[in-house]
Amino acid sequence: MLAFSSLLRNAQKTSYAFLSRMITDIPVPRADPYGDCYHRNMVVEKTKKPKEKLPAEKLVFGQTFTDHMLEVDFEASKGWGAPKIVPFHNFDMSPATSSLHYAIQCFEGMKAYVNVNKGINLFRPEKNMDRLLLSCARLCIPAFDGTEMLECLKDLVRLDKDWIPDRRGYSLYIRPTVISTDATVGVSVPQKAKFFTILSPVGPYYKGGFAPVKLFADDFHVRACVGGSGKYKLGANYGPTIYHQRTAASYGAAQVLWLYGDQKFVSEAGTMNFFTLWVNEKGEKELITAPLDDGTILPGVVRDSVLTLCRQWGDFKVSERVYSIHELTKAVKEGRVIECFGSGTAAIVSPVNAILYQGVEYPIPLDPEDKSAGAGKLCQRVAQSIMDIQYGVVPSPWAVTL
Repeated sequence: MLAFSSLLRNAQKTSYAFLSRMITDIPVPRADPYGDCYHRNMVVEKTKKPKEKLPAEKLVFGQTFTDHMLEVDFEASKGWGAPKIVPFHNFDMSPATSSLHYAIQCFEGMKAYVNVNKGINLFRPEKNMDRLLLSCARLCIPAFDGTEMLECLKDLVRLDKDWIPDRRGYSLYIRPTVISTDATVGVSVPQKAKFFTILSPVGPYYKGGFAPVKLFADDFHVRACVGGSGKYKLGANYGPTIYHQRTAASYGAAQVLWLYGDQKFVSEAGTMNFFTLWVNEKGEKELITAPLDDGTILPGVVRDSVLTLCRQWGDFKVSERVYSIHELTKAVKEGRVIECFGSGTAAIVSPVNAILYQGVEYPIPLDPEDKSAGAGKLCQRVAQSIMDIQYGVVPSPWAVTL
């Protein structure tokens, strides 16, 4: 088992090294592989028809969009073009556009916040740019300069800053996206592509406080396989999960707890990374989450933040390693599970109060000292700590102020 894990880790390193080379090795007949895609070349066209803003309490996630968007086009013969901030608009594209047929598309999810000093904070945005570049490489879409693109994105947020609700728990959701725009039904390396970013004001994930969820542990279908594309934020990883989410709902669960492999290793929860705080079989208090070694797990920005904070606190062991649903259910039955939660940009953390597996419901504790609590103590502490950084209550290098 150790030899196999070592082999996976070495393969992962080789894979990332190859992708890093591939990002810049796709031939572009220019001296500069990034073309004109630099912040200094950006042009701005402001809307002449500003939209009416909804009251904050009426916002529905992903259904309201701001006045402007960022666009950059790529052509193999020219490289990336100059960035443009333009009024929000629909695209005009061929029905043969390859991203519509073969899911040659990737994206990120980020947020901007009004901080306590009335400035604007981004939360670890460089991590999102790094991950987006890896996703582009997986699709053979040539790289842009992530630092330069982030500066362009900051200007977009500044321009539409009045759309950010000035309340704790509210934010501006940022969706950087890259798609192939080749008008061809052939499966091939994209010769044309588009980077764009749209913005959407959003409210808190849990408007009335934490709402713990039940998970349906699917022991047949998988979200991602070893050596697949699960570690990249590709559109193709999300659409096929909708059917299984509906299946989970038919069992009274809110989402799927994804498993994989013959041993049914615990993977992710819906579209979130998944954590378990338990007393392991050695008697150690341990926070455990699936590792990134085999490429099935998305390297979430909040996931990394949770791990980093918990290691800094030093209250328990923190592990990234495989563990099976059988180990988890056994720990529940033996009373060793303290709490479970998912992590992601939308909710920060999402508490779990039950797991349904093979017809048996396994209750997951929340806060035994407070029966009215909607989340466990660690879940609450993580949420509070990350929000304090996001809203500028606590100074941190993770908060980038515009």
